[in-house]
Amino acid sequence: MKVYRNPSPDQWAGILKRPQLNTQSLEQASAAILKEVRQGGDAALRFFTAQYDKVELTELAVPAAELQAAQDALPDELKEAIRTAAMNIQRFHARQLERVQKVETMPGVTCWRKSVPIDRVGLYVPGGTAPLFSTVLMLGIPAVLAGCEQVVLCTPPRKDGGVHPAILFSARLIGIERVYKVGGVQAIGAMAYGTATIPRVYKIFGPGNQYVTAAKQLVAREGIAIDMPAGPSEVLVCADETARPRYVAADLLSQAEHGPDSQVVLVALDAGLLEAVQQEVEKQLNALPRREIAEKALHNSALIRMDDRQQALALINAYAPEHLILSVDEAGTFAEGIRNAGSVFLGHYTPESVGDYASGTNHTLPTNGFARTHSGVSLDSFVKKITFQELSPEGLQALGPKVERMAEAEELMGHKQAVRVRLEELDG
Repeated sequence: MKVYRNPSPDQWAGILKRPQLNTQSLEQASAAILKEVRQGGDAALRFFTAQYDKVELTELAVPAAELQAAQDALPDELKEAIRTAAMNIQRFHARQLERVQKVETMPGVTCWRKSVPIDRVGLYVPGGTAPLFSTVLMLGIPAVLAGCEQVVLCTPPRKDGGVHPAILFSARLIGIERVYKVGGVQAIGAMAYGTATIPRVYKIFGPGNQYVTAAKQLVAREGIAIDMPAGPSEVLVCADETARPRYVAADLLSQAEHGPDSQVVLVALDAGLLEAVQQEVEKQLNALPRREIAEKALHNSALIRMDDRQQALALINAYAPEHLILSVDEAGTFAEGIRNAGSVFLGHYTPESVGDYASGTNHTLPTNGFARTHSGVSLDSFVKKITFQELSPEGLQALGPKVERMAEAEELMGHKQAVRVRLEELDG
């Protein structure tokens, strides 16, 4: 990992530059697959599954028997852990439900807003290098809570043609029955356009590799909503003299093992911390099963020494990390200055892993600097907000003349007339 000491603000962008992707070639490859899926439907899905997943499928839908069998295929301890995570995620997201509040903006003029679920949503759950069953919970629970009528889940099949039982157990636990053995770009195309087997949806959620990300952005241009722009996963750890180097190194490596294009950054507020963390990273890296992946990710990463806390805070906000761990004394006070981050983990006993799995917050978060403008997935992601207004005759008599004058000033006489015809009748 590259080491920097008190870099000036004009150097930050270069130091914190995310791994660059060849978006043109990614989009070309993804667009070609999307086109085939749009035209070929289920046949194209089976073709690409055979080509990329090396599995010949006759049926794309996971049968009820396979969903049921997953209940018995998992160890009881894992099932209990998944149930605990689901309970915490459900509790946190249930509090995001909004009750309708009517506001009388002036006598006789009432306005309110109502959350309405998106009818059809599609969830993409990767299953390549790691079966991300936790993503089923993170996306499925708010979708069900929001009241979405149709929830479609696509995930790639394993070599034996089945789906990892933890993914199926998690889906069934939260009430998702429509699960399809389709992965990659072809899954995004299936949910965007619909096939004989897989229904078309209105909004697509979920992480994926570079090609899946490109595919989501391509269908978004065609009017299919997506959860957010996405890129490789990332974490920034800010640590002071109270931090434990062993903990910090473990946090960095936990994110580095996601993929070779992941990025991890340490902002150290203590001079002795850099060397201690480097030693711990080397030590822990040797024992990591996904060592080769983590090593590649560390090439995209940086260790930064900052003497000034306010400058450190400014650097963090400039980077806008997906995950931010504050391993500092009085972390809550320090966090008051955070404006740009996907999810923040406070103190020495809050590893990013708890947010990834089971604390209750959502792990689908903005990456690549999008935390400056985007939020992570929440219940709000699965609803749209419709506004209502109702005027009594007295309300229109009070407000109408003001609207007439404004419409006149904008030279929109049809708008004025829509008010005038009503006022003439009321005045008569």
